[in-house]
Amino acid sequence: MPTSLLIDRINAVLPQTQCTKCGYDGCRPYARAIALDNAAINRCPPGGQQGVQALARLLDRPEPELDSSCGEHLPLQVAVIDEAHCIGCTLCIQACPVDAIVGANKLMHTVLADDCTGCDLCVAPCPVDCIIMVDAGHEWTAQHADTARTRYEQRQHRLQALHHESSGLAARTLANKAPVAALASSDSTTRQAVIAQALERARARRQKA
Repeated sequence: MPTSLLIDRINAVLPQTQCTKCGYDGCRPYARAIALDNAAINRCPPGGQQGVQALARLLDRPEPELDSSCGEHLPLQVAVIDEAHCIGCTLCIQACPVDAIVGANKLMHTVLADDCTGCDLCVAPCPVDCIIMVDAGHEWTAQHADTARTRYEQRQHRLQALHHESSGLAARTLANKAPVAALASSDSTTRQAVIAQALERARARRQKA
């Protein structure tokens, strides 16, 4: 089987949540690592043991237990932004691998729940902790996976068109958004000062509310 076709077939088995919990930048990079580097097939928590079984069957490999060091298989969740406390920093928008968060610099952001993959990559970057993960109330289906794959690929093409240099996904993503992203390369004192100001504004909003 041609390598490109094998990568496509492995990628089709993966859930397309693009969560990076496997240790790779997304589902297709993980599929590439499995095909080319013989990477372990049990590193995808969203796919669960069922996903491991499907990969083992596809690749004619033994079926190992899901690697718990990557995380556990959980019911699907989606991100929710507490819009009253959002400071409009855009960091969550930068982090989302499928463009499921909309908003603008210094304006309120919101999550498009139907497009959210539950990857939770937006939670950690939020400087005011106004993003939580909640039960999605539905299963992750093949249709959801197809949509997520398309949105992920569209985002990758956009980033690659803007940033031709060879750099990691995180660096390209940070460079692609609002000026606040410059914090990533600024000195620690500047970062702390800007984050402190953001936190103070968020506290003031909470008190007012």
